Amino acid sequence: MSLPASRFEEVPEETARIARRAFRKASLYMRMRDALGQLYADDDFADLFPTRGQPAESPWRLALVSVMQFSENLSDRQAAEAVRARIDWKYALCLELDDAGFDYSVLSEFRSRLVHEGAERLLFERMLSHFQAAGLVKAGGRQRTDATHVLAAIHPLNRIELVGRTLQAVLEEVAREAPSWLKAQVTPDWFERYSRQIEASRLPKAKAEQRALAEQIGRDGAHLLARLEAEARLATVAQAAIVATLRQVWQQEYELTTDGLRWREQADLSSSSERIVSPFETEARCGVKRETVWLGYKVHLTESCDEALPHLITQVETTVATTSDYEALTPIQADLAQRRLLPSEQLVDKGYASAEALAHSQREHGINLLCPVQTDPQWQARSADGLSLSDFRIDWEQQQVRCPQGHVSRHWTLTDQAHKPLIRVQFRRQDCQPCPVRDHCTHGDFRQLGFAPQPLFFVLQQARQRQQTPEFWQRYAIRAGIEGTISQAVNSFGARRSRYLGQAKTHLHNLLTATALNLQRVLAWLDGASRARTRSSHFAALAS
Repeated sequence: MSLPASRFEEVPEETARIARRAFRKASLYMRMRDALGQLYADDDFADLFPTRGQPAESPWRLALVSVMQFSENLSDRQAAEAVRARIDWKYALCLELDDAGFDYSVLSEFRSRLVHEGAERLLFERMLSHFQAAGLVKAGGRQRTDATHVLAAIHPLNRIELVGRTLQAVLEEVAREAPSWLKAQVTPDWFERYSRQIEASRLPKAKAEQRALAEQIGRDGAHLLARLEAEARLATVAQAAIVATLRQVWQQEYELTTDGLRWREQADLSSSSERIVSPFETEARCGVKRETVWLGYKVHLTESCDEALPHLITQVETTVATTSDYEALTPIQADLAQRRLLPSEQLVDKGYASAEALAHSQREHGINLLCPVQTDPQWQARSADGLSLSDFRIDWEQQQVRCPQGHVSRHWTLTDQAHKPLIRVQFRRQDCQPCPVRDHCTHGDFRQLGFAPQPLFFVLQQARQRQQTPEFWQRYAIRAGIEGTISQAVNSFGARRSRYLGQAKTHLHNLLTATALNLQRVLAWLDGASRARTRSSHFAALAS
């Protein structure tokens, strides 16, 4: 497919006349066309198409249809039907009234092309650049960031279902490519075990029988892998993605012993960040946040929040479910810096906060990271009469700490905890045991302290002092608005569940959601619509 000749499109005269008769006040997409013009051009996609071949469907139209599709949470079939049937869509796309549109599969091909070429962010960034040029979003203001979970497009599987369906998927692939060879490798009981889909409802009820089935599946899978690797003419099949997945799942779920494969106990499994949860979606992971457990990913949304401008999403970051919020903050800020959209102040919740994040934000990007930080977790800090770290005097040059009773520390060691530098200090046992305030200082034989190196220590102390003031919480209150944005993305745009498999396509899904949300907000802003206030019940209003 080659790129068609680029040209600026005008709304056909008859389409415009009928559309204005049908929509006296103009629909959302008619206002979009009239107020914003042509948001995308074919030249924007020149790097994605070859110069020779059959002309492709105009990519600027496919891009706009994709945004409009997500704006109304439509399927590909419904979006293609809207192009054929809806006058306001024809108006926005500059199509004649009798234009037959395109087959719905073209939208899937267009998305696949974006992902394959690493251009998932193209639609989001092109529209945001348009708004940036119009002065609707600027660098240097205030922005806020928060995350929510995204469910992968898969069903949860227990461990036996996982290994069973992985083996079934490999058998299906081999049966398609080498049916005669496969039939010679298996015994009749294989057909009894794997001809029907393995489901939890069909598994044995007894634990011993379930374990026996799991180990039988393990032996069968290992046998098939060995035979595939030994057959030179099936090298292509042996290197297929689903066969590689089977190898990974077998390493994950089984242990090789002198007696053969052994089904791993739950405690022997690797961490959830490494475990495959489905053979059909190998990048999704199991995430846990308080009481919420999900399979899939996490999306971080950053939006502008200056009062004088529309609140627009400026950055979208998609991670696996097990990635912590503070790990995502650095790439978020780096991306904003690359696109010259860095804020002067960024509001985040405690999940993003750390001394490293506070220092890095200010040092590398000049960002004031406004967030509550964790208070001293030690029991001494939570006790009214306890002796906390703040009661000790630290001599950074001499690498010593003096306690409230005047005793000097014995050991000063720089260690690493959870990939973060940490200084550990110990006091002498002979000083601590006879100490008159020992019960307020330690429950052990001697006191130990742990704190960050000097630059990070002072950053953390300043942040803890800052959040003790009413002014901090008054300024921080605006962060709550990002939760409304997430609610809008989830409830109005279907952001909770990914439509597609894989992290790259899930990221595209999140970007299209953000693009559609930005479009609606800009049009509402241009129409003069006021922002909705937080709703409260009639009963809650009685309190005032």
